[in-house]
Amino acid sequence: MSVNIVAFGNERDVLSEDSQQSSLMWSYLRRSALISEIDSSPSAEHARSAVTTEYQACVFGNVRLVVHDCPLWDIFDSDWYTSRSLIGGADIIVIKYSVNDKTSFQDLKDSYVPMIKKALNHCSVPVIISAVGARKNAVPCTCPLCTLDRRSCVTTSEGAQLAKEFGATYLELHALNDFYIQKYFGGVLEYFMIQSLNQKSSEKMKKRKKTQKCHRLQPPQLEQPEKMPILKGEASHYDSDLHNLLFCCQCADVAFYSEDSSKVVEAHKVILCSVSHVFMLLFDVKSPADIHDPSILRTAQSLFAVEAGAGLPTPHGVPPCSVPIRVVVKDSVFCSCLPDILHFIYSGAFQWERLEEDIKKKLKDSEKTEHVLEKVKCILKTPGKVNSLQDCQSHQIKRLYSTSLRLFFNTPVLADVIFTIQGATVPAHRAVLVARCEVMAAMFNGNFLEANSILVPVYGVSKDTFLSFLEYLYTDSCCPASILQAMSLLICAEMYQVMRLQHICELYIITQLQSMPSRELASTSLSIVSLLKKAKFHNSDCLSTWLLHFIATNYLIFSQKPEFQDLSVEERNFVEMHRWPSSMYLKQLAEYRSYIHSQRCHCTIM
Repeated sequence: MSVNIVAFGNERDVLSEDSQQSSLMWSYLRRSALISEIDSSPSAEHARSAVTTEYQACVFGNVRLVVHDCPLWDIFDSDWYTSRSLIGGADIIVIKYSVNDKTSFQDLKDSYVPMIKKALNHCSVPVIISAVGARKNAVPCTCPLCTLDRRSCVTTSEGAQLAKEFGATYLELHALNDFYIQKYFGGVLEYFMIQSLNQKSSEKMKKRKKTQKCHRLQPPQLEQPEKMPILKGEASHYDSDLHNLLFCCQCADVAFYSEDSSKVVEAHKVILCSVSHVFMLLFDVKSPADIHDPSILRTAQSLFAVEAGAGLPTPHGVPPCSVPIRVVVKDSVFCSCLPDILHFIYSGAFQWERLEEDIKKKLKDSEKTEHVLEKVKCILKTPGKVNSLQDCQSHQIKRLYSTSLRLFFNTPVLADVIFTIQGATVPAHRAVLVARCEVMAAMFNGNFLEANSILVPVYGVSKDTFLSFLEYLYTDSCCPASILQAMSLLICAEMYQVMRLQHICELYIITQLQSMPSRELASTSLSIVSLLKKAKFHNSDCLSTWLLHFIATNYLIFSQKPEFQDLSVEERNFVEMHRWPSSMYLKQLAEYRSYIHSQRCHCTIM
């Protein structure tokens, strides 16, 4: 380890008669008790003529000390590269000047100190500014306010101000004797030497630790598990399903006629009753005593007249026991707009602006248009509440089916089919089933026994699962109570080809498994492999792929379960390929633990 000191400036007094005056650095090296084995360049005795004098010695016993003494400032003008190299390699910088050479001090302050600052480039190298000599023609004065020697000498305040601007340590050496050299200048210089050695020792220790850390066995890095497959939900087509029912006229049980006995349009009682108390009263779902709003009674009596449909031929797809209802529309203007009104009701009863526009185009009369729209408001009226135009335009009546059709779920009211399952009966409505399920549409309108039968047996599913399935058809929503119930509902949805319900069940199963903590997953009796087998058997490809990734991601948990052995060879290979953590990581972890254990065993126990 070594310390490099670079000294700039000429401390010799130009007015002194002693031409052989020793330099500050040489005087320190000769007088200091800590310096040994001094060696200087051949030109050391002619320092005044040499550009740079180099001294080498030992300090603190075995620390190499290198001193570059540059008495002439010309080195900054003639050889900027050399001067910059000296500053760059310096641990301590000493700047010297004679207090009796005001001109040299001014050059130092104006030209050379800025150059040294630039070469240091904000490096934290300690700088000592030494003012050498006794001021001439007067007793040396250290008073900052003294002006006796201001013209020809460098005052203490000027030197101190320069040191303050530089961030340096300022010393005044009135003579190069033992006191000023050894105790004053030497004490400060040796302090900075010790600081430099401590800093170098610390940096060396950090570098050694960093090197040892690089060569030491590092713990293995656990990679992130593979991203799970993303299941996208299917958009609801609930409104379009019921809207299409109006155009296909399947399972229609209501026929609207004009007063001249010409058929206007066919419809379905359960759909009409789900949005209007007028139709509930008309089709005996509610009695006049149940409705306490006289305006609804007046609307039903003034607009419609119900006749028995015994004389009418049975529409295709309706069982003989289900007698269609013939309804005569008394208001001719309202009757002409009835197809548009039913289109509005079957679309969810929320496109009021479109209904208003269609009626205006058809009637082309503002009074008649207002008359028909008022009748529609009366039909959609809630008992005890006055419907305004704002209510009809708002979203308060939007998606009435999903809430109102729930009133007819699992009730015999208006039911025209009864499912028998596990010894129990479940009433339903063909119109809703046909609109919402293509398999049931084919079953009730094709050449099957169910098309002309009221009792329809159901096999392969439980009563609770089938009720959940019917609830989805009526309300477009489902809420399984558990993962197993969701899987049973998924199997039922696959049986009847209701794909959106199948996707909802898949998302429910995935959400429940993802939210399950590892401890619960390890202790649960739920068989994930069994779910995987069922998902594959019932063509739930998305769920089966996700479950395989789930088993692979939680490999350490599932590999310890007996059900893991039930995986097929293909499934086992997939899980092993995508397992997390990987076998390579576990091997590296075992090696690292073995290494750490061996290092601890090497420690000496006192």
